Amino acid sequence: MATTEEGRNWANQFTNPVTPEERAEIIRLHGEGKGRNEIARLVGRAQRTVTLICEEENLTFDRTATAVATEARKTDAKARRAAIIDRAYARVEKLLDRLDEADEGAFKFTASTVNGIETQSLDHVPGQEEKALSGAISAYLAQAVKLEQLDGDPGIEAARSMLGALAEGLNQMAGADRGEGDDSGEG
Repeated sequence: MATTEEGRNWANQFTNPVTPEERAEIIRLHGEGKGRNEIARLVGRAQRTVTLICEEENLTFDRTATAVATEARKTDAKARRAAIIDRAYARVEKLLDRLDEADEGAFKFTASTVNGIETQSLDHVPGQEEKALSGAISAYLAQAVKLEQLDGDPGIEAARSMLGALAEGLNQMAGADRGEGDDSGEG
């Protein structure tokens, strides 16, 4: 493996060295504010090569665009999770509606018989069907809750718990100051 005197890995430099013109072009493109990936595409070199050359020249890349793109991806992912959560709850509602149909004698049950596949309306939900529907409902709800927790503030519950304990402690101290059984209302 080829290395420079600084110990950097330049494995491709002996078979395809960077020309002075390419180096100057990389520096020029950096000066125009182009990003590392774009420079690598424009000069036909690996991103690592661009990074190493810029490091040697004490040039850094503006990561503002990367930060903005990362925030945009996070926002998009949050919106997609919200849409999935809505769909999961809608599916749960449909399954619950299907179970409720039995109360009106309208639960549709499809089964294979000697005559082929037949659908019947029942006034009850067969055990296996109820078990399957309940399992699906549980799975949808569990996934929705997990997705909701990703976007929730994990510190809220801890803060509520702490505030509740604090309020309880203050109430106990106030009760001790008044004395047990003192109902005069004066402290």
